[in-house]
Amino acid sequence: MSTEENKANSRRLIERINQGDLAVIDELCAPNHVGHTPPLTTHGPEEYKQSFSMILTAFPDLHFTIEDQLAEGDKVVTRYRWSGTHKGEFMGIPPTSKQVTVTGISISHWVDDKSDEVWTNLDSLGLLQQLGVVPATGQ
Repeated sequence: MSTEENKANSRRLIERINQGDLAVIDELCAPNHVGHTPPLTTHGPEEYKQSFSMILTAFPDLHFTIEDQLAEGDKVVTRYRWSGTHKGEFMGIPPTSKQVTVTGISISHWVDDKSDEVWTNLDSLGLLQQLGVVPATGQ
């Protein structure tokens, strides 16, 4: 696969998740896919879908916006932000109805048209501060 094809598949994955279509994970993730999003590690497409299902339950209007995307060889780096309204329980946190925006970066590894591993780092502290679970700096 070319770097441009890998980038296009990465964008397609995000666009379809924005539509709530988690079936795209079965299409674009390898059977042995590993997702690293601390503190959670998922193994296989089913667990990866479950992690997104949990987020979509908590933030039903979840929307990812790609800010930057770079590719080299078989890796794609995507810098993004996601926003949503906290309407459902999220990791034990009851709904707050607060609107949040979270930034993140993911590096995905692509083999034969499929993502086989992704490493994600997102602003978890900022998310918890926006939800009011952790005080903001200086408070």
